[in-house]
Amino acid sequence: MPTYTLIITEKPSVAQAIAKSIGVTGRRDGYLEGNGYLVSWCVGHLVELSTADSYDPRYSRWAREDLPILPEPWRFSVSPATKKQFEILKSLMERPDVTELVEATDVG
Repeated sequence: MPTYTLIITEKPSVAQAIAKSIGVTGRRDGYLEGNGYLVSWCVGHLVELSTADSYDPRYSRWAREDLPILPEPWRFSVSPATKKQFEILKSLMERPDVTELVEATDVG
């Protein structure tokens, strides 16, 4: 069974540039494939910190006596705008034929 290296980039244009440089030409929904590589991308911030009111409805309005709000553990949310690409990346990372992952995004 062939194996793949998954490369995750910051945005589609970077994915296309990397794919071109390593000979990846196959286009799929949300990623590029070929030559032993899957190249995909983030769109904005795929995952963000959950809002304060997701911990307790009283935090929907700020009150000085509630501060600081230091939840344990922190919760994360996927925004509706990025959900499709998040699910594509998640499914690529879970593929049994993906044996390596390269994070090719900026530090942020």
